[in-house]
Amino acid sequence: MSDAAQPTAAEVRTAAEAVKAALDRHLAAVERRSGEDDPAVYEAFNELAVAAEEYDELLYDRYDEVTPFEIPSGDDSLPPYTGPEEPNALSVLIRRDYAVVEPQRLLAQAGRVADLETGTDPDSAGGSVHAALGVLFGEFEPDEIASRHKEFGLEEGDSTLWVAAADEPAEPGEWLEAPFDQADPQRVVCRFDVSSVFDDELDPDDDTVAEEPLEDADH
Repeated sequence: MSDAAQPTAAEVRTAAEAVKAALDRHLAAVERRSGEDDPAVYEAFNELAVAAEEYDELLYDRYDEVTPFEIPSGDDSLPPYTGPEEPNALSVLIRRDYAVVEPQRLLAQAGRVADLETGTDPDSAGGSVHAALGVLFGEFEPDEIASRHKEFGLEEGDSTLWVAAADEPAEPGEWLEAPFDQADPQRVVCRFDVSSVFDDELDPDDDTVAEEPLEDADH
């Protein structure tokens, strides 16, 4: 960030005072809470999160320092865990988003795979993005697609992995028709998220490597 765009010391100090005031309001709301889902507590929590995030950003921009705490987003946090304490089975739910940024590269890679496979028509495999995706994801494991996505003309988006507890292992074929319909956030033991929103705003000349997002702190 250029010197001209940096916040002033006074702006950082004002943001710090806003965090202190938000902390006081949050504590007062908690002390007066009328129940588990008191909207006043929820509102005070969100105000504290916004104030803390603003202060953290200004502190970093001005002094290249960060706060030692992180307030999770109320919208992204999981509900309280209600699953078994000692699960007998588990389900691993994975979502990875990609953008097709180089269709010609994707088509070419699918054509190469088809050339090596007996009974696969290379022209058909490279005839459309839809067909090419079917060929590539049928040939490579999802983890390999993730590690080589640029080779396939893809750009990574957000991704998440949920580890959910189950009472008993599912019967073969039991959930194949609707594999994600029974995902219960209250049975998620832990989750791991990757998103550009977690990336630190680093100076282009800074050699510091941004840390990977951590496991959800609530679980």
